[in-house]
Amino acid sequence: MENIKVTDVRCDKGDSAFLLDDGKTAVLYDTGFGFTGFEVARNIRKVLGDRALDYIFLTHSHYDHALGSAYILRHYPDAKVVAGTYAVDIFKRDGAKRTMKELDSKYAAKCGVTDYEFLGDELRVDIPVNDGDIITAGDMQFEVLYLPGHTRCCVGYFCKGKGLLLSNETLGVYDGGKTIVPSYLVSYKDSLASIKRVEKLDIRYILAPHYGILSKEQSEFFIGNMKKASQKVADDILLSLKNGRSDEDIIKDFKAEYWHGYIKEIYPEDAVNLNTSIMINLIRKELL
Repeated sequence: MENIKVTDVRCDKGDSAFLLDDGKTAVLYDTGFGFTGFEVARNIRKVLGDRALDYIFLTHSHYDHALGSAYILRHYPDAKVVAGTYAVDIFKRDGAKRTMKELDSKYAAKCGVTDYEFLGDELRVDIPVNDGDIITAGDMQFEVLYLPGHTRCCVGYFCKGKGLLLSNETLGVYDGGKTIVPSYLVSYKDSLASIKRVEKLDIRYILAPHYGILSKEQSEFFIGNMKKASQKVADDILLSLKNGRSDEDIIKDFKAEYWHGYIKEIYPEDAVNLNTSIMINLIRKELL
């Protein structure tokens, strides 16, 4: 992409952490897990050298996107953390931090990491943002888009001058090919409204969570199919519920269709089981 370099600084595919750099200003888009945070910081250092990390943009408060920020800030304490105002409240909740610790530790153990310091109490937001706010990062200017559906705190960041959208999981999780996995965890209807809003933007490139920068062709496919993907899953779940199928069977069907290839590499089985069960309950509540 012209004048902006995007570097994958993840150290585990389940992380979501990508560095944007225009040569003057560096922005980290999401930060990944807590247990990988220090390694992500070292990856950033390899790219930036002695230069500063200026901003951290968080899309939402889930542990695999936001928890790493506490660790990265140990290396880059002057970086300004940007997140939605709803996320600010979540980071203050002891219950939310306990859940982050439990989930992060569980996945860390699967990766062979069992001894690391939990820094959830160091989570912070320096620049709370609302829909329509503008964040100027050097020569890059981003409009904040409130895009609820995956969570209530989900935001995206749109750089109109570059036609670049920093996406979030309300729009779906994309494998870079033909698979878009919906992930509406608080509202199916809000997800459709968020998707409809994004469809109207003049987008040329998308930076997708858990994947990275999409080509123009991939971006066009994603924009053209994210609504269909969300509606298909809702329709399939609704039909299964009407036919009396159990939640367990619906989850099994969902995994057979979507949990394969790259998606399987970035989406732990316990997470897909939990998230699909939440989607089933949403469709039961909103559409049945």
